[in-house]
Amino acid sequence: MNRITGRTGDQSLIEMSPSDSFNDESNGPHNPYTSASGSSQLGQQGLPAVCVESCESLNGSQFSLAPSDHSDSPQAQPLSLERINTLTGSWRKRALFLKFRARIDKSTQSKDSVFFRDGVRRIDFILSYVDDKDGERKQERRREYEANLQKAGLELETEDKSESDDGKTFFLKIHAPWEVLATYADVLKIKVPFKANDIPDHSQIPMNWLSTPFRLPDLVMHPEPDYFTAPFDKDKADFFLIDDKDTFFSPSTRNRIVFYILARCPYTTEDQQKKGIKRLLSNGTYSSAFPLHDSRYYKKSRDPNCESERFSLYKHWATFLCFFKEQPLNLIRKYYGEKIGIYFAWLGFYTEMLSFAAVVGLICFLYGLMTFEENEWSKEICDENIGGQIIMCPLCDKKCGYWKLNSTCSSSWQSHLFDNVGTVFFAIFMGIWVTLFLEFWKRRQARLEYEWDLVDFEEEQQQLQLRPEYETKCTNKRLNHITQEMELVLERTTADLVGQMLLCWASILLWISLIIACIIGVIAYRLAVYAAFASIMKDSPTNNLHMVGSLITPQLATSVTASCINFVIIMILNLMYERVAIWITDMEIPKTHLEYENKLTVKMFLFQFVNYYSSCFYVAFFKGKFVGHPGDYVYMFGKLRNEECDPGGCLIELTTQLVIVMTGKQVWGNIQEALVPWLMNWWGSRKARNHPESLYCRWEQDHDLQGFGQLGLFYEYLEMVIQFGFITLFVASFPLAPLLALFNNIIEVRVDAWKFTTQFRRPVASKAHSIGAWQEILNGVAVLSVVTNAFIVAFTSDMIPRLVYMYAYQTNGQLSMKGYINDSLSIFSIDQIPAESRPEPGENPAWFNSSITTCRYRDFRYPPGHEQEYKHTMQFWHILAAKLAFIIIMEHVVFLVKYFVAWLIPDVPSEVKARVKRERYLVQEYLHNYEVEKLKDQLTCNTYNDCTCPPMIYPSLPTHEVLSECL
Repeated sequence: MNRITGRTGDQSLIEMSPSDSFNDESNGPHNPYTSASGSSQLGQQGLPAVCVESCESLNGSQFSLAPSDHSDSPQAQPLSLERINTLTGSWRKRALFLKFRARIDKSTQSKDSVFFRDGVRRIDFILSYVDDKDGERKQERRREYEANLQKAGLELETEDKSESDDGKTFFLKIHAPWEVLATYADVLKIKVPFKANDIPDHSQIPMNWLSTPFRLPDLVMHPEPDYFTAPFDKDKADFFLIDDKDTFFSPSTRNRIVFYILARCPYTTEDQQKKGIKRLLSNGTYSSAFPLHDSRYYKKSRDPNCESERFSLYKHWATFLCFFKEQPLNLIRKYYGEKIGIYFAWLGFYTEMLSFAAVVGLICFLYGLMTFEENEWSKEICDENIGGQIIMCPLCDKKCGYWKLNSTCSSSWQSHLFDNVGTVFFAIFMGIWVTLFLEFWKRRQARLEYEWDLVDFEEEQQQLQLRPEYETKCTNKRLNHITQEMELVLERTTADLVGQMLLCWASILLWISLIIACIIGVIAYRLAVYAAFASIMKDSPTNNLHMVGSLITPQLATSVTASCINFVIIMILNLMYERVAIWITDMEIPKTHLEYENKLTVKMFLFQFVNYYSSCFYVAFFKGKFVGHPGDYVYMFGKLRNEECDPGGCLIELTTQLVIVMTGKQVWGNIQEALVPWLMNWWGSRKARNHPESLYCRWEQDHDLQGFGQLGLFYEYLEMVIQFGFITLFVASFPLAPLLALFNNIIEVRVDAWKFTTQFRRPVASKAHSIGAWQEILNGVAVLSVVTNAFIVAFTSDMIPRLVYMYAYQTNGQLSMKGYINDSLSIFSIDQIPAESRPEPGENPAWFNSSITTCRYRDFRYPPGHEQEYKHTMQFWHILAAKLAFIIIMEHVVFLVKYFVAWLIPDVPSEVKARVKRERYLVQEYLHNYEVEKLKDQLTCNTYNDCTCPPMIYPSLPTHEVLSECL
């Protein structure tokens, strides 16, 4: 038996000769009479000439080989190389018989299986394609690609199009034998168990019985025993706990290894740079590539060798009735890989922490509700003798008439629900909550890193997973001064780097400018339409509407319609910018997948930040701040007068804007995530649903599902981080935002679980030890949220002006708000209003007459006739100083508490540190003992010249040469 290592042209794969490699029972024997499609080359009698033994003799051969199946087993008997070769010959005879029997029983074999036709070799990956009549180039690419896959050691079996659902799709099944898995597990440094974990778990949760209703069965929560692990080394295979080679590497690890090979295998001998399954998918050579789910989601597989983990996930995780249960994170990690497991762990932890913020926000809201009757300024606004006697200046030119203050009675009461003392407390609480959330997540993440064998997973290991697009562009190599090995390098001139940077940031600035232009357009809409609404509603026609008619005002109508238009613009710009961001990132040719995702993350979040939050920033910090005063208003574009805040303040309008955009995005996101994939799958599988279940193959079932793209998880993170921004940046205006986010996330967890389990193909497993660049983005949002909430309380809310009035300007010597409304409104002489700004005839209400000579407006200015007429009063400057002082004090207090809490809470629990040290010590100790025992055996063999040592897993095969391109 020989194994060939080297190159195919200039390709970077490790090659193995499939016809000569040693295969044991767990690998599935190789059949030299079997073609790539899995059909046997049989003689005239239907049996190969070499298949002359009876079933009994073949079974005897199988029995004779069984003791040597695991050379590291204590029961393994010493074998000579001649004995192994003899047994291998018997194996091949039995393999031919199994192939023949599989062909005979093919019609009766269940197609809902994850194994080859022999029922032994597991399907690790599926490639599908449609054989076009005019696709000779595609056929040639497929032939070359599949031949190179076989040279790399993979085993292939083809399902003919006549057996497919549509009668035109071929399915290529791929199996990675043990030797391939062992070789690439060594290359990728995959950690595998070598000893059972002997550290007792003394952690106990107080009153643990209270959490019993929220728990899942222990077999679901802990599908695997806890082991100490070490990077796999195929030269020390007997060091690891290999009980069964078929199940030693989990299906997620197997598909990760196979995809690593598929992504680097060339498909033409003319140009070795043309390689990888991604290119073949993009040029239509193959229509899809995916690993298989292990069963149907709604019932277990009939094959006892199949784990049916998909069914367990659906039963205990993906159904909405389990919304109050914990997530089976270990099973998610085992089935989908660490990257998806980390996402659901973060989402679940974020949802748990939201429950605390939601409770406090609800208490603040209830406080506003309970102090409803104590709202003195709203009582004054609604009082017919106070608010009913105050005549307000027109809110727009020509189309708006004079109005009485008590017309805003309803909005002032609504504003009090969110604009009260509880708002200040909640803003400070959220600044501290964000810090606790991020710090406790670091601890949770550190625990997961240890439990999932990611402690030593450094970003440098991603160099083992260079992007094939980067490798294709590399033409030179250079010496890595750290590893002293030659590595691929992409030569770029300074002009190339400068050009790419300019293109990248120019495109981003262009799109951000486009967003700002759209926001300006929405502002112009608000200014133009407000006058129309005011003219239409001057006779209060909405009062005829039941329940809500009295609540609809021109301000509310303008705000709601503008918010809806802004939301539609946001969704449209999102769809357009996604393609631009991906195109720009592709042009930069990042080196690794991690670098690619980080670059795309920064671009997308920067755009989404401006897109989603710009309208809220406008309402919070610009609306009503630069309007001037009657007779000297500020105009946009020279003719549209800037908006004024409602007498109740702009906070209620910010609340409206936040609710519409945040709620609309969450509802639309859930519809997109759940309904769209379901409809597409329902339509795509409409023909297959009419077939008997026994004829609907496992690979066809998965083929009819939606593909999970490389950036699928990126959009899940983006959705949640945008929501995180809403509940932190503007939470002072809407304390119920965390409660809405909590309800959404409870649904989101189960919708995502249902989508992953039932509507999407199984994604290729990949590793990740953290949430990546999103961690830094969350930290940035957390810092910014302290600033924005301080400014919202100071400048958008009326909290500071009220406190200044109560403590400094209350005339009756009592700490009350009586007289605040009259004090906060300035006086203007109607005669001084310019003619071009006066209301047109018929716009004024019936009660307005010539005896009314003054009107009021919201500001702190001297009245007409004063020596400083219409200039700001000293009270205005006192309020401004109080606002700035509040911002400085609140920021310093919150930041001080944040940094103290961050310093107080260690990122890694002490228990985890101890376990990590214990595991590292054991790895060194066991490796040392293993090497000593191995050396003793070798010395004994050399001394007596009669070696009886049990052979290694590869007794007669030389060590693979790992080519530098693989790294």
